[in-house]
Amino acid sequence: MAFQWFRRKPPKLKPPPTIVVFTGASGVGKTTLVHALDEQHLPGVRCYYFDSVGVPEPAEMRAQFGSGEAWQAATTERWIAHLARNPDNAQVVVLEGQVRPSEVVAAFSRHGITRGRIVLIDCSHEVREARLRGARGQADLASPRMAQWAAYLRGQADALDIPIVDTSTLTVAEATQILVDHLRKL
Repeated sequence: MAFQWFRRKPPKLKPPPTIVVFTGASGVGKTTLVHALDEQHLPGVRCYYFDSVGVPEPAEMRAQFGSGEAWQAATTERWIAHLARNPDNAQVVVLEGQVRPSEVVAAFSRHGITRGRIVLIDCSHEVREARLRGARGQADLASPRMAQWAAYLRGQADALDIPIVDTSTLTVAEATQILVDHLRKL
């Protein structure tokens, strides 16, 4: 009886899910599209939103992490670690947020994610600014800094061979279908 524990089968470890990160600058439509994707209730797919953990004020980011970039890197790391543990037992998890693709690639590597993908959601400068100044009511984000961020993300997409979904002329339904198609390929 003392060695009965040898007869037990070891617990099955659940494999990490496929992790898909949809990134992009403010105003490109990524949150709208991931909400639309989430509303489709695709079997085995679970959606998460980067900013749902809370975004500290810039001064707090600098005080705790040294910079906004360092906060983003640390938060990306925490998200990928969390998703790799697969708490919802999903087959595919989607993370939406403004994150550096290179940080995601590094976090995938550190957490043994072999089935991971990054997709850039993008649109033209004019469309992004019109969205931010119009219905979104976030004219403060229609700035040169946001334009630089969008350009940086396009450069990262090019350098890392990341697919781009350009929402400039697409309806929400058309762009959401493209996201679904990306998930189905996995």
